[in-house]
Amino acid sequence: MSFQQGLSGLSAASTNLDVVGNNIANANTVGYKQAQAQFTDIFANSLDGAGSSRTQIGIGARVATVAQSFNQGDIAPTNNPLDIAINGQGFFRMSDNGVISYSRNGQFRLDGNGFLTDANGTNLTGYAAGADGNIDSSQPTLLKLSTSDIPPKITSTFNLGFNLPSNATAPDVATFDANNLRSFNRTRSGEFFDSLGNNHVLSYYFQKSDTTANTWNMYASVDGAVDGTTGVPIGVTLDGAPSVTLTFDENGILTAPSASFNVSVDFATIEPTLGADSPLIFALDLTTATQFGSDFGVNLSQSDGYASGRLAGFTTGADGVIQGNYSNGQNRSLGQVVLANFVNPQGLNPIGDGRWIETPSSGQPLVGQPNSGTLGTLQASAVEAANVDLTSELVKMITAQRMYQANAKTIETQDTVLQTLVNL
Repeated sequence: MSFQQGLSGLSAASTNLDVVGNNIANANTVGYKQAQAQFTDIFANSLDGAGSSRTQIGIGARVATVAQSFNQGDIAPTNNPLDIAINGQGFFRMSDNGVISYSRNGQFRLDGNGFLTDANGTNLTGYAAGADGNIDSSQPTLLKLSTSDIPPKITSTFNLGFNLPSNATAPDVATFDANNLRSFNRTRSGEFFDSLGNNHVLSYYFQKSDTTANTWNMYASVDGAVDGTTGVPIGVTLDGAPSVTLTFDENGILTAPSASFNVSVDFATIEPTLGADSPLIFALDLTTATQFGSDFGVNLSQSDGYASGRLAGFTTGADGVIQGNYSNGQNRSLGQVVLANFVNPQGLNPIGDGRWIETPSSGQPLVGQPNSGTLGTLQASAVEAANVDLTSELVKMITAQRMYQANAKTIETQDTVLQTLVNL
């Protein structure tokens, strides 16, 4: 008569209760993966031949392994733009002074040096971005987000599209004067930037010819700089002249100029103390202009320059690219989060703090950008909740408690039987 079965059952039930209790304790732990105790029976080795195995009674049960379930957890939104949730397969690749581990906890923050880390200071790895915003995907490195301002970009092209009314009449005053509204038909303005990032206003004026059909004269001024006596713009030329002639065919399509032309701005004349490169020359493209019977209107006014910008926030795309959003309206890639996957995630070894390390059983990591191959996508301003079902765990706890009580009862029964034998 043996107590072995009951004792092994108590040990297995106790371990099961520990696993269930740990699941319940981590129900609010971001990225936690539910664990499950798996059992197997125990048989003693026999030397009596094959026939005896048919009547052999097992000697209890033991815990074969504690397996984790890597099923997807619910994704919960947060207010932190650096919180990232994985939707699908994969792990964040973390580095602790060169020791690589893997995690599903996407609660990140910037440390004092601009590196992305978790709450324990472990670095998130990914692909770095150059000063021009291009991602270097040759090898993962510690992700560092630059918080410096981006420099200004001088305007080099200006695209302008508009419609001039074909039924317009020539203005009363034939000689152009920017200060005399009776010397031109229409005027509008756009914006361009110098080498220092200062914005300037380009005002352009349209004057219909009083001698030639389908012909207009275009003038321009910068920051309202005109001669105080004549009203003629100063410090700016259009294709080397004070004005440019626009010619349309009988269908209202622009025929001249047929390509973009240079606008030269002499800041030394307009604002001598500005300090920006002068002259500033950019290409003005009017090739989409039309002359139809409808009212005057501007449908395109776009230049490629911008002022310097200060970092205003971050956004992370589904592909892991972290974009910096700047005060001047520009965006720039600051880095890309990488994910790693394994042939056998069950073979990973948990080390605490929501992290795992690879083992020979897990296989080597397959590292790549999110949303490629078997790797999942990322969702910014969100975290993956633990995949623990509390209702299910409470039921498992009741079952484990009953199993513990039943095994304790077998020991009590064995003790009663043994006492009866002793009393004979």
